[in-house]
Amino acid sequence: MNDFLGKILIVEDDTALRKSVKTPLSLLGFFVDEAGSGEEALMTVRSTSFEAILLDINMPGIGGIETCKRLRRAFTRLPIIMLTVREEEDDKVNALEAGADDYITKPFQIRELTARVKAAVRRYRAPERPEQLEIVNGEIRLDPVRRRVEKNGEEVHLTPREFEALHALMCRAGRPITHAKLLSQLRGDGAGVERGYLRVLIGQLRKKLEADPSQPEYILTDSYIGYRFRDA
Repeated sequence: MNDFLGKILIVEDDTALRKSVKTPLSLLGFFVDEAGSGEEALMTVRSTSFEAILLDINMPGIGGIETCKRLRRAFTRLPIIMLTVREEEDDKVNALEAGADDYITKPFQIRELTARVKAAVRRYRAPERPEQLEIVNGEIRLDPVRRRVEKNGEEVHLTPREFEALHALMCRAGRPITHAKLLSQLRGDGAGVERGYLRVLIGQLRKKLEADPSQPEYILTDSYIGYRFRDA
């Protein structure tokens, strides 16, 4: 008998795809419920508590993006992983901007999906981290109160913008942040999407924190989407 890994909801209008996801996740130890539309999902979450939601982006009715927005307004911490189409980069950006925590592209491997769901449930079960609490991820330690960053116990000197970018990324370890959202956090709303500025900023951070900046282990790129700090 597998240990109980978490209670999740699959929202997908394709019955065959729902079954292909539900069966292996159930065998691994997840309790899996299903919804065939956004409308059904919204009704289901009112009566049942879940620890993560897998939500297809392309569905009839109100659709995945609008469903995500409504879920996020009602459940601010509930992990939402969007199922997107591989070639549609705009869909991924729209999903993240709608409040999704992460996305996975079709076709996907069950092993990859399972890892994402496990990580989402683990973060959901963890106590909320106060904004001023130290963050430790691998060799890197960030102290937001002292505005100090260390790698292997040695202080790393960062500029204010570098520190703010690193703090934003480490607070959401394992989850992507879009270019627009990261810029908004650094410069405020209306900053635009200056990817060149972010590339330089992230490049400088990698030079200071990565053993090999050309093969980063910590600050990862989500192509055309943004950046993510590795999962803690």
